[in-house]
This record gives sequence, structure tokens and C-alpha cells, in this order.
Amino acid sequence: MIRRPLSAALTGLAALSLAVTACAPQEDDAVSPSKSPASCAKDKLPLKTPGKLTVATDKPAFEPWFKDDDPKNGQGFESAVAYAVANRLGFTKDEVTWTVESFESSYAPGSKKFDFDVNQVSVTPAREKAVTFSTGYYDVQQGVVALKDTKYADATTIAELKKARIAVQVGTTALQAVQKQLRPDGQPKIFNTQIDAINALKNKQVDVLVVDLPTAFYVTAAQVEDAKIVGQLPQTQGGGTEHFGLLLERGNALAGCLDKAIGELKASGELAEIQERWLTASAGAPVLK
Repeated sequence: MIRRPLSAALTGLAALSLAVTACAPQEDDAVSPSKSPASCAKDKLPLKTPGKLTVATDKPAFEPWFKDDDPKNGQGFESAVAYAVANRLGFTKDEVTWTVESFESSYAPGSKKFDFDVNQVSVTPAREKAVTFSTGYYDVQQGVVALKDTKYADATTIAELKKARIAVQVGTTALQAVQKQLRPDGQPKIFNTQIDAINALKNKQVDVLVVDLPTAFYVTAAQVEDAKIVGQLPQTQGGGTEHFGLLLERGNALAGCLDKAIGELKASGELAEIQERWLTASAGAPVLK
């Protein structure tokens, strides 16, 4: 939910305090306005503040998405992506303004105070009924974390995790993965925040933690001593790839220019370089069969 995964975003420690049903966008059958902008020239962009690009994310802003809880410094994957997109749109760093928007309120229906939000928000059909997303800037997989001294630490298959006590954050795609892929024998323990889920693992109240893979690497590196990544879950979503998208007010034509900027970043290899720099560890977890 993506989150962030998650949604540590310490890799996604973005807090989610509402349940999936509570956070779900309201049904809306109206046709969303076109994503195609009249022009992507800087002075023609539909901005909240003329000449300024207003970007939102949650507080705190965790690694590796951001560094030192400071989105403005350009460090961390999503901060770097935001500035790279801004640069493609013609904005200098000092023309980018950051504002705080909680994860769950970012994709609620209604007007927004930002031009786009970057906060490990996975693109889902339900959310697209309430907001508009750019094309994906990061493909997501879910990771399983366990303490090294438990019987689940060396699991290589999903079946070996059936009896595990699982911690997961409410409203996240990690929770969906637990329900649809792991299908544990018992109900997972669902927490309002990712911090609470991580602490449950740390305090041995659960056997495993399911979070997005970048978060899993940060948890094992910096948050839970003697924890390890058991593996990653296969991609699903009907054969598609779960991905994070930049989030905009529904129907905002700026989305078309964001798509263009992201496309250029992919084509030039710059987006891959940003991912390599800030999310390199996420390539090392085996896929659970």
C-alpha cells in the first residue's frame, strides 16, 4: 500500500493508521479528466503555486527512501527521484517545495495541497478511483523477515511459513500478499504502524514480519538485531507488477508531464542509477516458491 510499502519505509516506515476498508477510496463512476497536459513547458504546468513544484511525503521520512528524515537534501531513493523528475520538468532544486502529507490521507478523495506525492504508494484500481497516478517509478516485491535463531529463518518455500505468526501493517500491499499468497493457518497480527509491526518481531511476539523488500533490508541492517531476510514473495496482481507511482489530485493533467519525465529517466538509465545507488540490497533475496 507499497506501502510502501511501507506504506521502515525505513524503507517505508510510512505510517498507516487506517484499516484497508477505512482507507479505501469511495466509489466514483465519473470519468476522470485526461492525463494529457496541454503543454509540459514549465510556465504552462498546472501547479499549486506558479513557478514552484510542491512535493509531498510523510513525516517521518525514512531510509532508504529519504535520508536523515530530510526530503529536501536529495538523498534517498524517493528524494532523488523527485528531484530528477523536477529537473526534467525544468525546476531547479530551490524551486521544489516539500510539504507533509500522511500516507493514508494522500490517496483519499478530494483536493490536494501538493502537485504530487511521493511516498511508496502502490498503484491499485481502488486508489485510482480517488486520485491520479503517474507511470510507475519503482516495481515492488514483498519480503519476509525472521529472527536468525528461529525455525522460520531458513524457510525456502511459502508452505514452510503456514504456521508462522505473522506481523504486518494495516492497509498495505504486504497485508494483501499475506492474505493472498502466504495464506497462513492463523490470522496475521495486524498493526496500525510499521514501527509496531517491527517491534513485535523484535520482541518475539511474532515469528516473521512481511514488508516491502527495501524495507526488509533496512529492518535487518539497522532495526532488528539478529534478523534476516527469509526471502521475497513472487510478483502477482493478476500477472502484473506492483509498482509505486507519483500521486496527484484526481484528473490533474500534470500526470502526463510526470509520465514523460519518468519515461525519459528510464530511457536515459538515470532512474536505474538512482535505484542502484539507494536500493541495491533489494536484489539479493531468494524468491520463496
